[in-house]
Amino acid sequence: MTRTAISSSLRKGIVPSNEMVYIVDDDASVVDALSSLLRANGKQVQIFTSGQDFVDFERQDSCACLILDLRMPGLNGLQVQKSIAAQTTIPVIFITGRGDVPSTVTAMKGGAVDFLTKPIDESALLVSIDKALEQDRKLRRVAFEQESLLARYRSLTPREQQVLPLLVRGLLNKQAAGELGITEYTVQIHRGHIMRKMEADSFATLVKLASKLNLEASEAS
Repeated sequence: MTRTAISSSLRKGIVPSNEMVYIVDDDASVVDALSSLLRANGKQVQIFTSGQDFVDFERQDSCACLILDLRMPGLNGLQVQKSIAAQTTIPVIFITGRGDVPSTVTAMKGGAVDFLTKPIDESALLVSIDKALEQDRKLRRVAFEQESLLARYRSLTPREQQVLPLLVRGLLNKQAAGELGITEYTVQIHRGHIMRKMEADSFATLVKLASKLNLEASEAS
């Protein structure tokens, strides 16, 4: 499974209409009951009968969450969670017929949204799914905003990338010019280009954007 890109609908600030709930459980009766419940509540559902099938599946680009059975033949729920952790941020809701404290702790440390015991409380499950989908929307929104910010930063010329950290450190144009061995007027020109390319409507905004880029760390490296 590969990490999905940010959808065009999210770029426009619109909540995707193709949100998906994935169910991974080897128990056919549980899968049928859960999928019927979710579809009746307006959710799109895709079913997998083994953990390996889900791990091998190429997900479409959409907001999603995963309902994952803890105990299954082959890859169990915790192994699936660990396997996909490096490739996706999809929120996970664990379900199990007989939960145990160590497994619950491991699941939660791995970032699980919830841990529900069978028979599943329908209301609790629906609340957990809404929570998980909202979490995924936020994660995807943050990822897009960071991607957009990096794209704007990379649109700066090498010299503008040198000027930017000096300005946000509070240096005057004359001081920045002295550090770089260029004229104050040239710094003023670069400053105007930086503000435009970074889409900063004020210097305060530019400082906030630069802080998200962690320029000091990148300069040190």
